[in-house]
Amino acid sequence: MDMQHDLLDLLGARRGHFRLESSHHGDLWLELDGLLEWPARLAPWIAALGDRLAAHRIDAVCGPLTGGAFVGFAIAARLDLPFVATERFAELGAARYRIPAALRPRVAGRTFAVVDDAINAGSAVAATCAELRAWGAEVRVLGALALLGSHATRLGLPIETTAAIENTLWSPAECPMCAAGAPLDDQVPGQGAA
Repeated sequence: MDMQHDLLDLLGARRGHFRLESSHHGDLWLELDGLLEWPARLAPWIAALGDRLAAHRIDAVCGPLTGGAFVGFAIAARLDLPFVATERFAELGAARYRIPAALRPRVAGRTFAVVDDAINAGSAVAATCAELRAWGAEVRVLGALALLGSHATRLGLPIETTAAIENTLWSPAECPMCAAGAPLDDQVPGQGAA
């Protein structure tokens, strides 16, 4: 079985001109909500990613809501580890993630894997890592079912994945599709058409 090929079939990729949560522009969009429709179908990828993350000797898992939290929760259950999620909120126009107040004291001293369904520019996992560190946790590894391009390597952490997909991102000022006048499909929640 070609696990990467099978996962890519589930991702529902679209090509176009997209503004992403990171504010970058890109030409690839994955329908990640559909990926979670049939949880049992993800079992082989959850198992493979969980095994790779366990090798980093973590003692807890965290994921940004929504998709990352579902994947992270499944991995934590498989590894019998504690789990926390971060919630997205807007602050001065930038997306940030925070741990619910009741769980903040529970992260101090733990060694985490930060897990997302897919990592593209890495803005959700970067904000989640910052939040964990602010409350006294160590982040040892990032994990994703799909890693899009190499943009997240700037975070300086090992990254474990079950599928690596070539991808290009541009800052809005450097976007060749903007320069060509291509319509923008805005994928940022609450920021325009989806």
